[in-house]
Amino acid sequence: MDDPLRLEVMVASTRPGRFAPVVAEWFLRVAGADARFDIGVIDLADTPLPVDLTETAVVAAYRERVAAADAFVAITSEYNHGYPASLKTALDTAKREWRGKPIGFVSYGGLSGGLRAVEQLRQVVAEIHMVSVRETVSFHEAKRKFDTAGETQDGAAVDAADRLLRQLAWWGRTLRAARAADPYPG
Repeated sequence: MDDPLRLEVMVASTRPGRFAPVVAEWFLRVAGADARFDIGVIDLADTPLPVDLTETAVVAAYRERVAAADAFVAITSEYNHGYPASLKTALDTAKREWRGKPIGFVSYGGLSGGLRAVEQLRQVVAEIHMVSVRETVSFHEAKRKFDTAGETQDGAAVDAADRLLRQLAWWGRTLRAARAADPYPG
């Protein structure tokens, strides 16, 4: 593709011993095979954003990266029926940089597969003027869904990832063109 969309994949969990890298690496392999995207990774475990939202050199670089992106995917776990605090800090650290851009979700967890976290996140991203794509990839009892090589035979998740990327590409292209023609009124 001549002008791929810049997709930033945000890895939300920062817990020691986290399962996030397994899910993230799988998704990155799937998305990396899609020529519609130029992919970057923002691992919040490696991005020390201050919880008091003060301006730092790391924050400035992070906000520039968010501003340059066309689309996002948040890979999130579910903790206590919600999403990680690190992801809320990441969303709150930028403001105008999010506006008029699509976001998709890949969630994982126990029986709910992280879907309660995603439903809460949809409310948050709407407030910061993002477009949440409808399709979500969800891994219920995630640790049972991946083999030792980090692959999954979860057909529903594989199918959902394909649909999520198609929807994200459509929204990404459409909103990038709209922002270029008429900047988002925020």
